[in-house]
Amino acid sequence: MAHHHDRLETRAPRRREVDLLARLPAVIAAARALPAWRRQLRGVDPEAVRTRAALARLPVLRKSDLPALQGRARPFGGLVPGRPADYRRLMMSPGPIFEPESRESDPWRVARALTAAGVSRRDILLNTFSYHLTPGAWCFDAGAATLGCAVIPAGPGNVDAQLDLIEAYRPTVYAGVPDFLKILLDQAREKGRDVSSLRRAAVSGAAFPPSLQAEFHQRGIDAYQCYATAECGVIAYETPAREGLVLNEDIIVEILRPGTGEAVAEGEVGEIAVTVLDPAKPLIRFATGDLTAMLPGPSPCGRTNRRIRGWLGRADQSAKVKGMFVRPEQVAAIAGRHAELGRCRLVVMRADEVDAMSLKAEVAAPSPGLADAVAATLRDVTKLRGTVEFVGPGTLPNDGKVIDDTRAPA
Repeated sequence: MAHHHDRLETRAPRRREVDLLARLPAVIAAARALPAWRRQLRGVDPEAVRTRAALARLPVLRKSDLPALQGRARPFGGLVPGRPADYRRLMMSPGPIFEPESRESDPWRVARALTAAGVSRRDILLNTFSYHLTPGAWCFDAGAATLGCAVIPAGPGNVDAQLDLIEAYRPTVYAGVPDFLKILLDQAREKGRDVSSLRRAAVSGAAFPPSLQAEFHQRGIDAYQCYATAECGVIAYETPAREGLVLNEDIIVEILRPGTGEAVAEGEVGEIAVTVLDPAKPLIRFATGDLTAMLPGPSPCGRTNRRIRGWLGRADQSAKVKGMFVRPEQVAAIAGRHAELGRCRLVVMRADEVDAMSLKAEVAAPSPGLADAVAATLRDVTKLRGTVEFVGPGTLPNDGKVIDDTRAPA
């Protein structure tokens, strides 16, 4: 419990607060030098933003706003400096949202989360996040490289090949969504494959209920979750104390009443808003769309930063399924490709400890093959598989809900 990444994690809370607030004006000034932020922060004097109260008076930028912003000024919407060629990698998240990776050694601040999970340079990390277009795999790849441990760039899927890799290289750490780790373990048990080298896991991108964490523990794997976004990197991470997620360094986190810029009362559930104190890639009051609540007091692990309860749902109707965001506009796009479909609702659930989804659609008289065609469209639009269920016209509730996430919060 005493193994920390550096001394910043155990400094006095007051000292951390003074440091964070002292860095705010330079970050605000750097942001105002960029076209989109200049509009967002019109009339703001950077030197006047030196307190949390002053920060709270600034407008909120929502993740859901990014596709439209970037669409008006491709690729980055005037939110980050420089040209695409100035960055190490150029990626795209669902939305689409275009994500540049800077040339720093750990630009997504993942190394702290890995350290808290017990990862060190002696480890070999099996990275099953996708290396294709999206940032997830590269985030963890950079964090692991910072710690000096070897990385297997496995990506998701292809279970048999993954089992071959595990038996050959004997990785000690899994990185990826928790659902895929369960698939690997189940398939290894069924096929008599040896995956006993895996002793720890750093999971993110999907719900991680206590029941699944307990199952991994019973199978000999100590799994730790972290909360991250492609824009902010790792925001908070689990530690051996197992009491909430500790906030990362170099960021300011606020908990806001959903749909507003107002802070909620201590301990109340609200939307996470993050200010990243990086003048080279500033992010001011970025509302992620996720819900959480602050926990009182410091963590028993010795880290002195504040803690959040973890992911408690979505402030909007977007849902993260197997590490990919599914959005209401995608459901509308699916319905728009099939004239027979009326009102649609995407239901997200857990099935055998794995994320699953089913598209319910009102149809008067479905034509032959329509279900298969809609399922193919669902996969094409969301990049995820799901079932399709037709119901009669007027069957779905008329409550405006397009995505119904029925999973219990972790």
